[in-house]
This record gives sequence, C-alpha cells and structure tokens, in this order.
Amino acid sequence: MDSSLPPQPAEPRPRRRDRHGRGMRGPVAPPQVPLSASRGDSFRDLVADSVERLERRWPQLSEVDFLVLDVPRVDGADSADEWPGETTVPLGNAVSAEKDSPARIVVYRRPVEIRTKNRDERALLVHEVVVEQVAELLGLAPESVDPRYGQD
Repeated sequence: MDSSLPPQPAEPRPRRRDRHGRGMRGPVAPPQVPLSASRGDSFRDLVADSVERLERRWPQLSEVDFLVLDVPRVDGADSADEWPGETTVPLGNAVSAEKDSPARIVVYRRPVEIRTKNRDERALLVHEVVVEQVAELLGLAPESVDPRYGQD
C-alpha cells in the first residue's frame, strides 16, 4: 500500500451554499409577493376587480367583453407628421354590441400607468375609467353607475 496517496472518502461530501457560516439562503421574496406577475397581468387584475365590483350592481355587464390593450390604435395616422398638434390620448373606449359581436370595453394600460405613481392610484384610475366607459355604454351618468365615482 502506497502511503503517498490520501485516503478516498466513502461518500462525496454534499455541496452546500453556506458561506461565512450564515446558513442557507432564504426565499428571494416573501410568499405573498407574486414573482411571476407581470405589469400587464397586474393591470388586468385591477380591471377584473373593478368589473367584479360593478357586476354586483349591474348584472348585464356579464355580457360585455372587457379588454386591456397596451396603447390605443390611431387610425389613419401613419406618421408623426399626420398627428394633430395637441392630442388627448384616451384611457378607455366603449364599443356597442353589434349583431356579430358583443359590447366591448377597452382599457389602455400604458396611458393609465403613465398618469399614476403607484398601485393604489392606478387602481383608482382604472376603476374611474371602467365606470366612465360602462356609463357611456349604458347611456347613464358615471355617478349612477357607481355612487362613489369621483369621491376617492
């Protein structure tokens, strides 16, 4: 037996990431924080929450399609030169039902996000936009669609 070779261990040592004796690393984020939710998903959730609040009072909204698009489409303007000088970017749009398609309400994500600083402001603005578009679709005042409209 050659004494110049070190003895072989029976089992390889398991690798651990325990640097500096501080223990194993914990989770990257607490469990209540959704890591996989994108900004678009979070925005869709805000719209869905707003619609759910309104459907309790207006059950006919279950037949309306609610959509989220990033930005409004500008028909007929192919370049920046064709845009009017001062334009107002819409936050939402309501389209009445036709024989082939149900009524639709669209909320535009980027214009709403640009006008808000945090999630609470965004939730309030999303709800206002949804209420305004529902009111336009139903031919009512926003205050009659949601009595708390404009009070937040």
